[in-house]
Amino acid sequence: MKIYKIDDVDGFLQLLDTCKGTVELVSKEGDRLNLKSKLSQYVGLSKLFSEAEIHDIEIIAHEPEDAQRIFRYFLDGR
Repeated sequence: MKIYKIDDVDGFLQLLDTCKGTVELVSKEGDRLNLKSKLSQYVGLSKLFSEAEIHDIEIIAHEPEDAQRIFRYFLDGR
C-alpha cells in the first residue's frame, strides 16, 4: 500500500508494534526494510524524513489483519 504522509511518527511506530507479521518499507531502489525491527525503523524512517518531501512510501504487510490495521490507522486521519 502507498502512504503519502505520516503526521504522527510515534503513533505509527506504536501501530507497527501491534502488528503480528512482517511489515516492510520498500525504498525507491526496491530495498526492503523490516519495520518490525527497531534498527530498521530508525534507519528507514530517518532516511525518509531527512528528505525535504515525502512523495509516497510503499508499505507491505504480510498478514492481512496487519494490512487492515495499517489501512484503518491512515483512514482515521492519523
